[in-house]
Amino acid sequence: MIIREIQPEDNEQIANVIRQVFISDDYPKTGTAFADKQLDFMFETYDKVKSIYFVVEIDGKIVGGAGVSQLDNSEENICELQKMYFLQEVRGKGIGFEMIQKCLTKAKEFGYEKCYLETLPEMLAAQSLYKKVGFEYLCEPLGGTGHTSCPVWMIKDLNSKS
Repeated sequence: MIIREIQPEDNEQIANVIRQVFISDDYPKTGTAFADKQLDFMFETYDKVKSIYFVVEIDGKIVGGAGVSQLDNSEENICELQKMYFLQEVRGKGIGFEMIQKCLTKAKEFGYEKCYLETLPEMLAAQSLYKKVGFEYLCEPLGGTGHTSCPVWMIKDLNSKS
């Protein structure tokens, strides 16, 4: 298994992985990452200051990814954990935990104070993982991501020890 920064030639594979997760797990297609315009241009989307996206590659095949970037429509020094999805075949192996750690380390290096995320209510395993690394639930969304079908909001103080 290799975790590395996304490259331009990864765009099609990671877009397919994310779409496959939504289709196989029967998640909503509108108001979620599935409908994001940047899904087909992930390298270009994260090729900017204080932003990074990692892919997980096994035997030359991309099986998942996750990234951080400035929270859209927010003036605060908050990043968002974005587009963290893995194919079913690699879930439950600790890859998500490793990816979150990598993303949070970069977020701290970039100087962000907090990390925000939005998720679906049915993503219980993901929420459990987020809580394990110190994310806490919020009562309302931050910024303006356009993900209207993701009514679970969480945040982590990057300066805390948890």
